[in-house]
This record gives sequence, C-alpha cells and structure tokens, in this order.
Amino acid sequence: MDLVEVLPQLHMFRFPVGQAYLWRDGAELTLIDAGDINAAPAIEDAVRGLGLDPAGIGRIVIAHGHRDHYGAAQELADRYGAEILAHHLDAPAIRGAERIPDPVLLDWERPLYEHALTVPAAPPTRVDREVADGEELVFGGRARVVHSPGHTPGSLAVHLPHHGVLFTGDCVAGVGRVMLGVFNTDRAEALASFRRLAALAPSTVCFGHGDPLTVDAAAVLRASADRDSGFQVEHG
Repeated sequence: MDLVEVLPQLHMFRFPVGQAYLWRDGAELTLIDAGDINAAPAIEDAVRGLGLDPAGIGRIVIAHGHRDHYGAAQELADRYGAEILAHHLDAPAIRGAERIPDPVLLDWERPLYEHALTVPAAPPTRVDREVADGEELVFGGRARVVHSPGHTPGSLAVHLPHHGVLFTGDCVAGVGRVMLGVFNTDRAEALASFRRLAALAPSTVCFGHGDPLTVDAAAVLRASADRDSGFQVEHG
C-alpha cells in the first residue's frame, strides 16, 4: 500500500485495486472507505506512521457497496469503536442482505471488470448509520453527503465545502484523465451525478480510483463532465 499526502489534513491510502482516504481534525480521524478485507493492518500502520493513533478513527464513510470500498471497515470499526456510515440504498448490500445490481458493461470495460473481481469478497458489514442526500456529518467543518447514484443505487460523494474538498467515490475516476467512473448500473444516471458533483466546484477532488486532482480542479471536473456527457460548453 502507498501512502500519499494530498493536503496537510488529508492522506490517501493506495491499494492494488482502489484507494481510501484519511481526514484529520486534530486527533479525530475519519476514513472515507476502508479498502478490501486485507487492508486493516496496512491502514493501521500508515496511521501510526503519520504519528497518529488509530484509536482516533471515529467514523468510516462507505462510498458504496463494492468489495474494494468496505472490506476492512468492520474490522477497523470493531477494533476502535468507529461508526460505519453508508447511503441507505446500498446499506442492505453492505450488510450482506441484498446484492448490488450488476453493472451494464461497455465492451472495453469487460477486462477491467474481470480484474476488479480479483479483489477478495467483503464480509457482511454492519452499517451503524444510514445517510441520505444533504445530511451533515460531524467532521471536516460540516461535511455533507451528496447522493450520486449510477455507479450503484446508493453511491455517495462527500463534500467538505469549508475546505473545498470533494470525495467522489467511483462516480468519477482520475485514471489517465478525469472521466466518468466505470462499471455503472445506470450510465445516464451516473452522468447526471457527475455533472452534479462538478457543479460543486471543489478545489481538491479525491477519486475512488486514480490520483487526486489538486490543480484547476473545478475547471477540469466541469470540462470532463461536459465532455463525457456530450456537451460542448466553454467555461471562463
């Protein structure tokens, strides 16, 4: 696992497939996603390597119910007493009671999807708090949940308006270029979510896959959303 500083308060954990983020409010820590089922020891070691105590992890926000996003969540939550949060539409899948609908794959996505399935299956995981669009979370200067369906029905983004930071989950990717994320259950809905996230005009964008965007982030995100939506719009 690689540890990458995005901002002084924000670090990324990069796994062989996917990534998670650590936000720091003093000694109080928040995870955005938790990697796969084997990720807990690496996350703990990285937190300690930053001079922080993993016992400060107060919450784990799950972007959606795919195995590379919540595999280690309950292990970490059980160890440190963290609260696990997820959108109410994906919570049943995270708990193991339902399945996420299969994605509608484009031809070029199929080999990528086969690679993604090499991630170990995630165990049924408790969700302590089901959230919905617009809910305020008690970290990052009043973070807000942004429902961003399309990748899965209950995909969410997390926006920290006070800091200009946006966590997009898998709605948007930054692999090679900023683009609509892959493996969507509803591509049209995902594109609408992409445009909604771009309208937030963040200064830092953290993706579920790919390097964070820290330079001209608002303009790049908006232009990418327009391009992938087939719009030809210039932005000053």
